[in-house]
Amino acid sequence: MLQTLFIENYALIEKLHIEFPNGLSIITGETGAGKSILLGALSLILGQRADTAVLKDSTKNCVVEGEFLLDGYGLEELFAAHDIDYAPSTVIRRVIGSNGKSRAFVNEIPVTLNALKDVGERLIDIHSQHQNLLIGSSSFQTTVVDAQAGHAQTLTDYRQAFAAYKTAARNLNEWKEKAQKAKQEYEYLLFQHNELNVAQLKPDEQPQLEQELAQLTHSEEIKTALTRVNSVLSAEELSADSLLRDAVNALQKISNALQPARLLAERINSARIELRDVNEEIENINGKTELSPDRLVAVENRLNVLYSLQQKHHLSSVEALIALHEQIREKLNAIENFDDTLAQLQQEYDKQQQAVERLAAAISEKRRKTIPSIEQHIGAMLHHLGMPHAVFCVSLSASEHYHRSGKDDVAFLFSANKDIAPQELSHIASGGEISRVMLCLKSLMVQHSGLPTIIFDEIDTGVSGEIADKMGNIVYELSKNMQVINITHLPQVASKGNAHYVVYKEENAAGATTTCMKPLDAAQRIQEIAKMLSGQNITQAAIDNAKELLKKR
Repeated sequence: MLQTLFIENYALIEKLHIEFPNGLSIITGETGAGKSILLGALSLILGQRADTAVLKDSTKNCVVEGEFLLDGYGLEELFAAHDIDYAPSTVIRRVIGSNGKSRAFVNEIPVTLNALKDVGERLIDIHSQHQNLLIGSSSFQTTVVDAQAGHAQTLTDYRQAFAAYKTAARNLNEWKEKAQKAKQEYEYLLFQHNELNVAQLKPDEQPQLEQELAQLTHSEEIKTALTRVNSVLSAEELSADSLLRDAVNALQKISNALQPARLLAERINSARIELRDVNEEIENINGKTELSPDRLVAVENRLNVLYSLQQKHHLSSVEALIALHEQIREKLNAIENFDDTLAQLQQEYDKQQQAVERLAAAISEKRRKTIPSIEQHIGAMLHHLGMPHAVFCVSLSASEHYHRSGKDDVAFLFSANKDIAPQELSHIASGGEISRVMLCLKSLMVQHSGLPTIIFDEIDTGVSGEIADKMGNIVYELSKNMQVINITHLPQVASKGNAHYVVYKEENAAGATTTCMKPLDAAQRIQEIAKMLSGQNITQAAIDNAKELLKKR
């Protein structure tokens, strides 16, 4: 249960510290005094998002801190799952910085917003005014039925199976689409594969062919040049060899008289030997150089094949074509194996569908068995709340598709008059009727929620008089088993509380308006309820009425 709440620098609140007892705590105050601000601040430590707009003073941090007594609510496992130290008296603090950054702590351990929300959902259920609109929501109506059915573990198992089923369905559909596209592509890929296969591609073939093409194209010019060089180097008269030989002989003749001549002769002789080797290589190359028009055509044709394939596939080398050929081969193999993979995915889908169907059927059966007790409970409470002819029904029909909560469509049907057939609740009920139905549903749900605290924000809107008194009794009965905090404008309801707080506005020393809250003692409580009965001008009759209301509790 919520033991204390501290709020600083939030909206119109400068600083506020309130202690809440067990049982029923009533909060009253004039419209606009700031009762909803309290819920907004409390929602921060329950994991709701916030920004700097909540700061009263934009230069200071906003701090909201709550102390909760948790002993006996079985929250140890939840704390352990989030690596939070559990304590029977747990402090949750949320800090919103002036820079907009938010920090959250549970027992002084920093936690994520998701962890804070998980913990908050197990601590308090806040029923705000706008939640009356949820009464027409299928998900809310399903939640009511499931709370009464008490099959939380089956729902958890179903949702896990449903997630696996969705994944299997997605994988199967994606593979079917791939298979369809692949089969359309198969013929084209096969054509490309055969074309590349016929080409018999070899690495490094293209540079060799390009070099050979250059030689074949200029073979006549090459032979002429090589023959000329051979003639210069080895002709019988005035060849380079004979001239160098004469030079060597001349230097040798003067070597005795000129010391460097011997070395110079040796160097020229070495050059002469090198030229002989060069000439032999030229003769060898010249002998191999052929004038072959047929080979030229063959090389040109082969290169045209390679160039054409590269241009077609937007590639720049034979090696890239070989890699493409392998990729196409792998794609073809994959397509040929598509049916095997498709069969495996279909088998997995069928398996998950059977699991989902089995669990969904179990959930539907439990819901069907639970619905009569819900109808009886809500019907009896509505009769007690001044609607003797009210009929409340729960429609359960099979959905076309599985969804997160099973395969059922849940709808609440309602009629306040005996001559009108039940229709969808949100379409036929008035505001006051919806308030009464919602209180009945909430009273049913909290019996199975295990929550320490529930907060009602004007759940009694649209009712008055005797009905308001009876709604107050229902709220009071709930408070015998859990902590209830009720914001109300009705004196009949306000009189039921074990504790009573009033929210009001005042101006501080600087002339700024602030929201304040204080507990009321017995005398102040009589005055507050009397004011709710008669307005600002409190009459003796209102005071006497207030005392009577308080005695009735």
